[in-house]
Amino acid sequence: MSESTVSDLTAAEKKVIAAVEKRLYVDGRWVDAAGGRTFDVLDPSTGETLCSVADASPEDGRAALDAAVAAQPAFAKTSPRERADMLTKAYELLLERIDDLALLMTLEMGKPLAEARGEITYAAEFFRHFAAEAVRIDGGYQTAPAGNARFLITRQPVGPCLLITPWNFPMAMGTRKLGPAIAAGCTSVIKPAHQTPLSMLALMDILAEAGVPAGAVNCVTAMDAGGVMEPLIRSGLARKLSFTGSTRVGRILLEQCAEKVLRTSLELGGNAPFIVFEDADLDEAVAGAIAAKMRNMGEACTAANRMFVHSSVIDEFGRRLAAKMSALTVGRGTEPGVNVGPLIDEAGLEKVRSLVADAVGRGATVLTGGEVASGNGYFYPPTVLSGVPRDAAMADQEIFGPVAPLTPFDTEDEVVAAANDTEYGLVAYVFTNDLRRALRVAESIETGMVGLNQGIVSNPAAPFGGVKQSGLGREGGTVGIDEFLETKYIGIAMP
Repeated sequence: MSESTVSDLTAAEKKVIAAVEKRLYVDGRWVDAAGGRTFDVLDPSTGETLCSVADASPEDGRAALDAAVAAQPAFAKTSPRERADMLTKAYELLLERIDDLALLMTLEMGKPLAEARGEITYAAEFFRHFAAEAVRIDGGYQTAPAGNARFLITRQPVGPCLLITPWNFPMAMGTRKLGPAIAAGCTSVIKPAHQTPLSMLALMDILAEAGVPAGAVNCVTAMDAGGVMEPLIRSGLARKLSFTGSTRVGRILLEQCAEKVLRTSLELGGNAPFIVFEDADLDEAVAGAIAAKMRNMGEACTAANRMFVHSSVIDEFGRRLAAKMSALTVGRGTEPGVNVGPLIDEAGLEKVRSLVADAVGRGATVLTGGEVASGNGYFYPPTVLSGVPRDAAMADQEIFGPVAPLTPFDTEDEVVAAANDTEYGLVAYVFTNDLRRALRVAESIETGMVGLNQGIVSNPAAPFGGVKQSGLGREGGTVGIDEFLETKYIGIAMP
């Protein structure tokens, strides 16, 4: 397979790219795509090509699903302990290779190395968490109310799964799906985003080394995601789809899944409100805002998207936040001291630029940032806007960039209504030292998750997911494995 690298890559960068298989992983083997087709993977810090990977056809996708279907009966019969041991070994291997995996992620996605290392740790933790859940799959036994029968309740794997992951967390979103699938005894076909396929391809070798049998996990990379995955959804061979991505695409996939009534988990878009009341600890709120806004350069569905600050403290909060944001260093994620890497691509950069221009045109004031520097790569500076009106475009769209838009409010009822005035409902952040108000607001906001005086909610041990058009189902926590299990009732006559 042909491959090109930019001339200024270091020896270590070239080494980690060269070490990754760039073909499709099907039935335990690395295979070329039909016709040898490939597509380029770009470095978002330069726009240059890092390498080329296999570009799957619909036929390649079907071969992967056929392998998963063939492997399902045997994999379902493996013991919970065997599956737990596979996940535990994969957890250990991820941490052993954290430096190379983090560098690989930074090259293809752009996030600073420190964040990439944090993601590998986070990703590995899903395997450790679900290794424990694998041996805790439960059931039940009870007497029928009439006393003439017994109810035996058991849990069984759903069956072959289709897993589709996004580009913004290229390893963690894969392990968050593969962990419970393997723990439950489900085989799978996983398709990573075309912008960031290398991390998931690297994971395939780790899973094989950890003892996951051939066919139990298959990986296809493709530019035409819909062309490859839609036939698999409609084939009737898969029994579940798990997708993380945009609400627009999620709606399309849900319609496709309806034809065969596929079990469906969707983690979709967000429009997270970040609320700072007048009694909040402003230093704590600013730190929370940096965490909720700047993680992954703001390219996260959990990112604070609408920042409502009480009118009595908005000026001071804005001043402190702008000072912290302006002190962040922007650059290539591999460079020492860099806090903010590039956005994923030109389209992402242009979206952020357009949303900021719209807000400023409607009266918002730029406290810091707001101007794109010249040069290569898809960089946007950390930006704070104050006085963003509620009819600005960014009030209804995910910014997916390092922009903090501040909007004033005066009353609790007003801000709760504003927070709920969206089709999304993934996460909200609330900063206040009034316990009763914290609980009132947390219960009133229409989201699947709430961060109280903290800017990060993601944790493998907690149920992650949203309401309204932010998705269906939950990932992580004790309930995460339930999405991959069916409940069977066996009635036993007792004359």
